[in-house]
Amino acid sequence: MQLGTGLFTCQQRPDDDRSTSEIYDEMLELGRVIDDAGLDSAWVSEHHFLEDDYLSGVIPALGALAAVTDDVELGPCIALAPLYDSVRLAEDVATVDQISGGRATLGLAIGSNVAEFDAFGIPDDERVPRLADTVDVLRGAWSEGPLEYDPEFHDISPDVTVTPEPAHDVPIMLGGAAKPAVRRAARTGDAWCAPSSLSVEGVEKRVEDIRNVREHEDVDGDFQVYVLQHGFVGDSREEAWEQMREGYFYIQRRYEEIFSGEPVDELDAERKQELKEQAIFGTPDQVVAELEEYRDALGDDVHFIFRTYHPGIGTERMATCIRRLGEEVRPELA
Repeated sequence: MQLGTGLFTCQQRPDDDRSTSEIYDEMLELGRVIDDAGLDSAWVSEHHFLEDDYLSGVIPALGALAAVTDDVELGPCIALAPLYDSVRLAEDVATVDQISGGRATLGLAIGSNVAEFDAFGIPDDERVPRLADTVDVLRGAWSEGPLEYDPEFHDISPDVTVTPEPAHDVPIMLGGAAKPAVRRAARTGDAWCAPSSLSVEGVEKRVEDIRNVREHEDVDGDFQVYVLQHGFVGDSREEAWEQMREGYFYIQRRYEEIFSGEPVDELDAERKQELKEQAIFGTPDQVVAELEEYRDALGDDVHFIFRTYHPGIGTERMATCIRRLGEEVRPELA
């Protein structure tokens, strides 16, 4: 079982008086900690036009993380594929892969915030075909020679050779929990990421569907399953919860605003309890026990993204948690 962390959102809570630059410095400092702790991956997240400066420039952020780390896998979880010029995306990700020495993974999804797509002038009904088109462009761009693909949404000649090439075969990870998204990942992706809203049983059901699709449709190649969940490591279950709670509830409140389009001043008690039950937190032994449930259900090759970045809870608090993940949790899962 592999273990990574993130997702860097670089949000500025109202009670946080740091500058955006200082928050980005925090991301890079924690990136170094992740690398030094021996974890397997570090991830960023993407949204646009939010008043708390939610990270929008995921490719520049990944380039910066690539420059301050040596070993960890790096990627967006996830990038909003319909918003990108797919050829420029191929170039930029290849550049990150070269800077990192072949450590990039590209997570993509169709997105779900209508306001973002409206602002970029992307019709809602083009999200799925734009994702499919992007994947085809990336495959062509990262192969030897000309593109040999005529993109549906970008006016570029199939005779163009896209440079630079990546340092390695960059895996394309697709997200989404709905059956069409999961099956799209099975057919066209190299990996799938289970969102944090899914239970162990929900992830297991979808992984079984992925395996069935790939077997019955003779889809070749390796396929990686990633699982995303919020959590924290502390000296006790109570301490871990107290340390993560405010940042966790803040980001979940902001997500509810993003996806509903309506302001959310406070999460109700029922939602808070649901989120608490969903998260994984406690002593290293308690965290290991919960992560082993995923390994038992999905197999040894699952890659768990343990989401420890909770905005505004303190850099050293998150760094300590990351170190404990590397020193006390990961060895028990190897």
